[in-house]
Amino acid sequence: MVYGAQVARVNLKDRAERKEVDSFLGEFGLILEGDVDYTCVVRDEEPSSQFSLTERAPIVATCSKAKNVLKCFAIAHDLRGEGMAATLVTALIDRLFSEGIHHYFVYTNPCQVKIFSALGFKLIHQNQRVALLENGFYDIRQHLEELKTTYDIGTAERAALVMNCNPFTLGHQFLIEEAARNHREVLVFIVEEDKSLFPFAVRLALVTEGTKHLPNVKIIPSGEYIISSATFPAYFLREEGERLQAYAELDASIFGKYFCSSFQILKRYVGEEPYCPVTKAYNETLKKVLPIYGVELEEVKRIPFAGEPISASRVRSLLREGEAANLINLLPEVTLKFMDTSPGREIVEKIRQTHSPH
Repeated sequence: MVYGAQVARVNLKDRAERKEVDSFLGEFGLILEGDVDYTCVVRDEEPSSQFSLTERAPIVATCSKAKNVLKCFAIAHDLRGEGMAATLVTALIDRLFSEGIHHYFVYTNPCQVKIFSALGFKLIHQNQRVALLENGFYDIRQHLEELKTTYDIGTAERAALVMNCNPFTLGHQFLIEEAARNHREVLVFIVEEDKSLFPFAVRLALVTEGTKHLPNVKIIPSGEYIISSATFPAYFLREEGERLQAYAELDASIFGKYFCSSFQILKRYVGEEPYCPVTKAYNETLKKVLPIYGVELEEVKRIPFAGEPISASRVRSLLREGEAANLINLLPEVTLKFMDTSPGREIVEKIRQTHSPH
């Protein structure tokens, strides 16, 4: 059978078009994920096919992207090996280049790794359910070397934390101080993915200012390789089940395999998670994965106020409900001062108007 490989863009705002793509992906055990911002398809345009004027030829291949992450690939079984993967990837890379993006990832089934490797992608990590590869102007090893230089990360053994800090609370401060008391040097990676109500630049500045009294602590942007749309989209999509497990294992493995080995990280600290099921599942995955790479996980009990653990989600709930009187017991001075600025008040108002989990 001969198919015309004309790639067409999908209107993601059209429910019927989204449903059509989602149904096709469903045949392969996939879904059109909620963070997708661009989707294209190839249809069965065989000359002998007969369709009415109101019918569209069926989809035989599709792919999507979420910012710089290529995902949701599916190709009809009888078209595999016909160069369709290259056609789809080329269409997406053209789109990325038009948006000024020159480094990108691809999520795919592990059985497709050879196909994407042949297209120039480098494998970062894979597990039984998903594989993550990258291509572009740099790769993860180059990224790590740049971090070493930029933040003067030597060869000494150290501990690490990964935090979102949405916003920076007394609980976060306590956890960093606990790690700093027990280690010569501590690296704190602040999640750079800008999907939180408190923007990344604000979160980074608050943690940096709030840890100035700890000379052995370095605050570092997490980049694309720690809890990002590339390594752990379930954190932002709030997915559960097998998909959450696969994504959590992927992110944890990348941290252990690359960051811990490169930076001599022997222990990672996390706060006990009483509220968010996604973060709780992630912590459990870290407990299983990090020891494989010789890294210990230290889960620290959160400090409480009024019998409840201090957490960023609790702070946002109080702000949303207009109960800000107790914030002085939940937030360090640096965060309280920010909340009283014009940008801080704008964020508070946004929190009151939304029910976002972030």
